[in-house]
Amino acid sequence: MQSSIAKRIEGLDWAGLSRSLWEDGYALTPSILSPDECSKLIASYSDEALFRSHIIMARYRFGLGDYKYFNYPLPEIVQELRECSYPHLAPVASEWNKALGIADAYPNSLSAYSKECHKRGQSRPTPLLLHYEAGGYNCLHQDLYGELAFPFQMTFFLSEPSKDFDGGEFVMVEQVPRAQSKAHVIAPRQGQALIFTTCYRPVKGSRGYYRANIKHGVSKIRSGRRYTLGVIFHDAE
Repeated sequence: MQSSIAKRIEGLDWAGLSRSLWEDGYALTPSILSPDECSKLIASYSDEALFRSHIIMARYRFGLGDYKYFNYPLPEIVQELRECSYPHLAPVASEWNKALGIADAYPNSLSAYSKECHKRGQSRPTPLLLHYEAGGYNCLHQDLYGELAFPFQMTFFLSEPSKDFDGGEFVMVEQVPRAQSKAHVIAPRQGQALIFTTCYRPVKGSRGYYRANIKHGVSKIRSGRRYTLGVIFHDAE
């Protein structure tokens, strides 16, 4: 019997989300997580037994805020979100590789892809919870943790804009060769997920497809407190 999370993921308009990924490098889902599920994930931030490391952004000049990487085994809801979303994204990832002349295709299941990561020495879990207070922000970056990096990742928004915090928009900057950079500013609601490229997207040019490099970050939190869940599909070295 499918779990509630699996049904919600399966019921998304994956054809439409795929089109958006091709066109913009990102796609915003309808609400997936309930307010109660968001609250429980936020509350889990204080349970140190769930996490393998705690990163203070200012120490590394990443921004102002902090985040924690989960340990294996992942919490059930995080594992389900990761495991159920991957099969819908793997075909698009393989199509992107084909467009860019890369022969590699992605396996259909997360377990098979994880085995490939582990063979390359990437065995540490990468899903994480991120926390920002007023004044916090995240510098533009890419989440690459080793030789293998799945082209898509997801951010689930656990706090409600205008109620829990102000500011803190999700920002993506696309660097187009021999042109000015293009910014996308996205402000999802609580429970929604943003699917976006980990590092680049294929763009159709006059001579075929080329790579447009993309970084993401978070604008300054003006007030309140902001939490998100990051679901990354490749493991870390």
